[in-house]
Amino acid sequence: MSETIIRIEHLCKTFGTGDGKVEALTDIDLDIRKGEIFGIIGLSGAGKSTLVRCINLLERPTSGTVTVNGQELTALKEKDLRKARRSMSMIFQGFNLLMQRTALENICFPLELNGLRGEKNWREKRAKELLDIVGLPDKADAYPVQLSGGQKQRIAIARALADNPQVLLCDEATSALDPTTTQSILDLLKKINRELGVTVVVITHEMRVVEQICDRVAILDHGVIQEQGDVSEIFTDPKTEAGKRLVMPSGEKIHVLPANRLVRLAFNGATSGEPIIATLAAKQGICLNIISADTRTIGDKSFGTMVLGLPQDETEAARALIYLREIPGVTAEEVTDLVQ
Repeated sequence: MSETIIRIEHLCKTFGTGDGKVEALTDIDLDIRKGEIFGIIGLSGAGKSTLVRCINLLERPTSGTVTVNGQELTALKEKDLRKARRSMSMIFQGFNLLMQRTALENICFPLELNGLRGEKNWREKRAKELLDIVGLPDKADAYPVQLSGGQKQRIAIARALADNPQVLLCDEATSALDPTTTQSILDLLKKINRELGVTVVVITHEMRVVEQICDRVAILDHGVIQEQGDVSEIFTDPKTEAGKRLVMPSGEKIHVLPANRLVRLAFNGATSGEPIIATLAAKQGICLNIISADTRTIGDKSFGTMVLGLPQDETEAARALIYLREIPGVTAEEVTDLVQ
């Protein structure tokens, strides 16, 4: 198991006092491992942005501790905290680029601020290396107004990587982008994680972001961690109501059951793209009805559930069950009540 790079223990954050007091975060415990992509997901108002700001102490917790690389940030004085923060960097939904600076100058900016990289030629060389990494080597002299949303976010990512952080915090980094651009940014984050070894913490309300790039995930609801674990486990079998709302937003509701027998398939990592129903029809001559389905592809694997109507002929139904139960990575069980 990888070592822990971020440990959050009993973290609470309260805004206001008296009757106007708001408990934004309550007793948060999280361990984020070095080198992973960790997702924190929740609906609007769940406390996600407050939590990510507490991780780098842009927002100081009311109580509890935040430890990064074995150093307890919540115990540091401001001068030492500023130094410790250099191991973490952050990207935002709104890009936050300096409009009067070129892309190259935006990337150089944090190196100027930290006071450790005084050599201008060195800063520009580093910025050009990062432009190559994010796929925009020809945009060094472009101003933010000349860039698309996706290009702005790539420049923001390059700027965040300028001083070689160990942790990249992404606060709704793709929410302002169209689906195609979102996919390209997610691919870039995976590349950075894989090639540079940067730990990535993704704050999002979108399940598709989590399922595409995260190794593990924590579900946050009303300031409380409801459940956490491997993405595949959470998707396959969410334990809490908050988890079920995110993973299966429409639920598994069938108010009028068909007359024939039903079987529920649980995909626990079957190879995606396997034409199970088509193969059953083509090779066995057995046709099944799809009653409901909620499946997702994570990596190259399928997770989720599907409910099928078996043939009314008992012999064909039995043959279908035998076939389905022999498929690797798929669990098949007969069910009689799916009304929730």
